[in-house]
Amino acid sequence: MAQDMSVNVNQRLLVWTPADHRRIGAAHEAMPCAVLAETYAAALRDCANAQALVLPLADPQDIPHWLGLVDGVMLTGSPSNVHPSHFGESVADESLPLDTTRDALTLELVRACVKQAIPLLGICRGFQEMNVALGGSLLQQVHLTPGKHDHRDPDHLPLAQQYAPSHDVLLQPGSSLAQWAGGLRVKVNSLHGQGVARLAQGLTPLAHAEDGLIEAFEVSGAQGFALGVQWHPEWDCQSTPFYQAIFQAFAQAMQRRQRERWR
Repeated sequence: MAQDMSVNVNQRLLVWTPADHRRIGAAHEAMPCAVLAETYAAALRDCANAQALVLPLADPQDIPHWLGLVDGVMLTGSPSNVHPSHFGESVADESLPLDTTRDALTLELVRACVKQAIPLLGICRGFQEMNVALGGSLLQQVHLTPGKHDHRDPDHLPLAQQYAPSHDVLLQPGSSLAQWAGGLRVKVNSLHGQGVARLAQGLTPLAHAEDGLIEAFEVSGAQGFALGVQWHPEWDCQSTPFYQAIFQAFAQAMQRRQRERWR
């Protein structure tokens, strides 16, 4: 009997979400773990009809293989920072966590996604990874930078308050973000200690905080969806229309890629 090779291109989208690498447990016997915060997987499921895919210890050399199996890539936020050696600096605060294993994968992954027009969404650390991967640099301590505000979250408060909207961002007129927000100003949450210093060539800023810090950008002239935001749209995206619109646009781009993959 002839086998039916037809494929349902409307199946749930598959999104590669690189993990954080942390040690969990008592200090003397902490276990190395690959971690994805559940809020990101839930946002993909609920606001993009997508399934998060974690590939623990994925080798950067295997990026072409894994990209052939997914519809998009989402780079999540993280307690860790991009190692400043990637933009020519030494570590400013040794007490803050780093994740060089993640760096080794995600910086290459950003460049591969841009080159291959694979839908890419960067959130917080992921936003910063996009900038660094494409040649930009970061302010390691935004709150100590003259003229900049303190964008860190009050970590002594409950999560719902930490992730609550905390400051306005000014959106570029005519941009997709302005369209999704329905105006040129929108309030977002803020949970980051680092930020863009030098914007990478080839990135177009789409949003600024009132202190001038870049809060969103897109890859200029990108053939596919390639957006980075400094805030956390995954938080409560179902009841926040602006956040939901970001994930829906990401999903639409991934649907186009899915159709191309199965053509």
